[in-house]
Amino acid sequence: QLQASGGGLVQAGGSLRLSCVAAGRTFNKYRMAWFRQAPGKEREFVTAITRSGSGTPYADSVKGRFTVSRDNAKNTLYLQMNSLKPEDTAVCYCTASETVIISNMRSSGAYQYWGQGTQVTVSS
Repeated sequence: QLQASGGGLVQAGGSLRLSCVAAGRTFNKYRMAWFRQAPGKEREFVTAITRSGSGTPYADSVKGRFTVSRDNAKNTLYLQMNSLKPEDTAVCYCTASETVIISNMRSSGAYQYWGQGTQVTVSS
């Protein structure tokens, strides 16, 4: 089970930090990712992170502004979002998989477990 939190309303240029807490004791076995879905659009990849945190691919649209991290001792995934833009407005989802291969981490279909989503709204 994944529980995402930290969304909210922020002005353009502001920051938010999302968290995703995972139940269970095997958090460090999962590769994890953040996806988002804006109104009327398909769900899109934002970023992912390997089990150790050494690999962190990003979508071009967020590169340099967002930072993904994880704390395996706390079973928690984070997404620090800086310099937010109105086009970042979306419901953000955390997701996890034990079996996704690194080359497929940008594909939503590769993940088995999804959180409920947290709304991020950026006003202009």
